[in-house]
Amino acid sequence: MMIPPVLLLFSSFLCHVAIAGRICPKPDDLPFARVVPLKTSYAPGEEIVFSCQPGYVSRGGIRRFTCPLTGLWPINTLRCTPVTCPPPPTPKFAKLSVYQPLSGNSSLYGGKAVFECLPQHAMFGNDTVTCTEHGNWTELPECKEVKCPFPSRPDNGFVNYPAKQVLYYKDKATYGCHDTYALDGPEEVECGKFGKWSAQPSCKASCKLSVKKATVIYEGERVNIQDKFKNGMLHGQKISFFCKNKEKKCSYTEDAQCIDGAIQIPKCFKEHSSFAFWKTEASDVKPC
Repeated sequence: MMIPPVLLLFSSFLCHVAIAGRICPKPDDLPFARVVPLKTSYAPGEEIVFSCQPGYVSRGGIRRFTCPLTGLWPINTLRCTPVTCPPPPTPKFAKLSVYQPLSGNSSLYGGKAVFECLPQHAMFGNDTVTCTEHGNWTELPECKEVKCPFPSRPDNGFVNYPAKQVLYYKDKATYGCHDTYALDGPEEVECGKFGKWSAQPSCKASCKLSVKKATVIYEGERVNIQDKFKNGMLHGQKISFFCKNKEKKCSYTEDAQCIDGAIQIPKCFKEHSSFAFWKTEASDVKPC
């Protein structure tokens, strides 16, 4: 039985409409892969691209798919595997301090290794390296032998250091001062990575006080200057003298500090003779 041409044309049209109306769903997830653009549905003719996430590779590279009229995505054979790095090379004069490889001694993308330099050597660069997405390690550090000159003895003091022919990185020296001198700087210094000592301490002279009797403030407490500083003040020590405000009949304080043998007594301070017993000391007057 012959089917009229008109009927064939009509049925073909209905089939085309039914197929054209289909959409492609969101593509199935693949381990360690990503898809662009990612949507919940796609119209026929829209293209998506699958690729591996950073740190993962596929032998076949990326995959491109176009949503067909059937609304069914083609089978995706993309497989993404872990990028690995071989064991990191150890820089000269260094050793690995932290490294936890997989079986076979390799590391996954993002894995880390930490180096430390051998004694007498300083590190230049980052001590930690990372396995990159390209299967290699970030820049390795460099370890260099570092020497420091012998520290010089400070005037009015002394310095002690290891009895060696050469002083190296991380070696230490200790400083001290003779009586009546105070150390300006740290007691212990260290040979640094650039061949210099961490500090150059010196010895500063103590101060003799022209004031024989007064109540002052030292480290937050009231003390008698004749008792606390009968042998003078050490370099760096600071005291506060009491002064009178005659107009307001009250007292205030001004600081004085011993700096390498010299101290400036505030001009407002008046030292009373022990015979002037009727005069009130500024330290006994109410504060302003």
